[in-house]
Amino acid sequence: MISVIGLGNVLMGDDGFGPAVIHALEADYSVGDDVETFDLGTPGLDLMPWLADVERVVIVDTVKSDLPPGTIRVYDKRDVLRHPPSVRVGPHDPGVKDALLTLEFAGRAPRELTLIGVVPARTELAATLSPDVAAAVRPALSAVVSVLECAGVAVTRRNHSVIDVPWWNRSPEDTKLEGV
Repeated sequence: MISVIGLGNVLMGDDGFGPAVIHALEADYSVGDDVETFDLGTPGLDLMPWLADVERVVIVDTVKSDLPPGTIRVYDKRDVLRHPPSVRVGPHDPGVKDALLTLEFAGRAPRELTLIGVVPARTELAATLSPDVAAAVRPALSAVVSVLECAGVAVTRRNHSVIDVPWWNRSPEDTKLEGV
């Protein structure tokens, strides 16, 4: 089983990057039955059940870096575990590294993990991504598709998106059009 997980708070600007990429994946692609996609928000240690006993995990999230906003960084499991856990000060804390270390200790960590991250411009109250981070959604989506294809997953591009506008950016008119 392969899990593709988007992390982030869609009401905190660029922190909604992970959910935006998951939304784009579900709208634009059909993946094999051996892949599950999840928008988990900001789960903290509640992330552990989503990582436990899974063969491969792809996580999409924002990452800290001195690089310009919108820059995509790709890390493997070794990269994520390389440095000791940091002080918990953000909405994701405790985060991916803490959950992974706990599962490693228990012998239940995913065999392979890929973290596709973007450097945020702003993580403040806002329901939209900054222009730099919004422009990084498609390249990050391509990176997710590439990871899945390298794992032997059948990934098929849809002829048209299922839904173009994520639920958190829909206007009342969009909802009426869908009949929701």
